[in-house]
Amino acid sequence: MDTITLKTSMGESQIICNENAFADNILNLTKNREIFLLTDSNVFNIYKELIEKYFKCPHYILKAGENNKTFKNLSLILKVMTDIGLKRNALLIALGGGVIGDIGGLAAGLYMRGIEAMQIPTTLLSQVDSSVGGKTAVNFNGVKNNIGIFYQPKNIICDSIFLKTLPKREIKCGLGEIIKTAALNAEIFNILYNNIEKLYDLSFIKNIVVPCIKHKVEVVECDEKETIGIRKTLNLGHTTGHALEINYKKKSHGEYVLIGMLFELYIARKKNIVEKEYADKLEFLIKSVEKKPKKYDEINNALKSALVDKKNTLKNMVSIIVPKNYGKVTEINLEYSEYQTLIGEYNEN
Repeated sequence: MDTITLKTSMGESQIICNENAFADNILNLTKNREIFLLTDSNVFNIYKELIEKYFKCPHYILKAGENNKTFKNLSLILKVMTDIGLKRNALLIALGGGVIGDIGGLAAGLYMRGIEAMQIPTTLLSQVDSSVGGKTAVNFNGVKNNIGIFYQPKNIICDSIFLKTLPKREIKCGLGEIIKTAALNAEIFNILYNNIEKLYDLSFIKNIVVPCIKHKVEVVECDEKETIGIRKTLNLGHTTGHALEINYKKKSHGEYVLIGMLFELYIARKKNIVEKEYADKLEFLIKSVEKKPKKYDEINNALKSALVDKKNTLKNMVSIIVPKNYGKVTEINLEYSEYQTLIGEYNEN
């Protein structure tokens, strides 16, 4: 069993990773605790027996889907927590994917100025990325993750047993964040590139989870709240990916991260930032998962969302993280008109 400790100014998170980590640890971690469980309709339907066995406590079931990660639903969750009289020493458990982790972590951070939170990520994407690092948020007024706080969970349980029920598309979604991490970490990149034929093989994939988590832990410990810029590197592919996700909505977050990486890799090529041999390999790796990128109609309307991306700090400029070489990336700021032009070129071609 791998236990990884994330140490930040807000405290420590214990990340337990292993097959059967949930069954082996949940009773001990929740013993004599007042618990509130947050999950979604998909997870509840799949794991109803498990939930009823281990969680004899008040719960809230959010309708599954990114479009339900809203301020309105956050208010409903907080109302239920208040109505049942949840105390300040209670524990909120977020059992689900990235949506549940984000909105659940935010609810825990806001309720009575903060109650303890536990993340039990059930998707590949949430295990390798969103459950780790304390970012919590809801989408508001057409902008992704713009209402939120940094709030570290006390415990995270990453159990590979949950991955066995995922459809192929959810594996692809997780691969979006895994390949993003590979672009930041040369060791992970080489493992993936040399095992492309195994990317949908769970026996291979489950062994990538821990290296991805360890990379993110190192980044978060250096720059918990993105104050010095190191944590911004984790946004590779996300500026354009988020703009497409919030406007087109037809694919998952991880799929749009892959697509965003392709667009932004093109920008890195055009501006002679990325080394060619590496760029070719990275593009090949991305396209081994996102096999048939499509042309987007009226893409300029979608790109307007990039102007309100929370990573931007300069007026009328778009901040993106672009790859340079193995394990190396850099931030660039583009005039919106140039960003539009370059994205439009790749979209047309």
